[in-house]
Amino acid sequence: MAGGNSDGAKTLVIALGNDILGDDGVGFHAARLLRKEFGDAADFVETGESGLALLDHLEGYDRALFLDAVATGKCKPGTILVWDKADFKKAVAPSPHLMGLPGILELAERVDLRIPNEIRVVAMEVHDPTVFREQLSPEATQALPSFVAEARKVLEGAWGVVHA
Repeated sequence: MAGGNSDGAKTLVIALGNDILGDDGVGFHAARLLRKEFGDAADFVETGESGLALLDHLEGYDRALFLDAVATGKCKPGTILVWDKADFKKAVAPSPHLMGLPGILELAERVDLRIPNEIRVVAMEVHDPTVFREQLSPEATQALPSFVAEARKVLEGAWGVVHA
């Protein structure tokens, strides 16, 4: 079953970013590695969309794992951060995605859209997500295996998504 698991829950892995802005595309790199492992046990989306456009991707899923780059300035580049839905009651960092995740979750609740009840974000702290280049920085490249491992923990450990 595409995007599902033995418990019938539909799982979405959604990578946010821009792959011509260097480290801003780190979520895409992680999603591509995870897709090789999990195949159709989860649905995978890579998008540069933001704000309200994300609701179209989320609708109809039971669980969603976001993979993204963040530049909070509070952590060393390469640090892996994990948040769940409860953490979205407040913005963690300014969002370049116009209406951030807290705002779209609140809106979806108000208009009674069927979006995932379980949401996690695995993000990598990056130094500057606005540098034009197609490759990752050395810090992001070195931290990519840890980023993928943290996402795998959510998929396998927390949600029981099995490898393809």
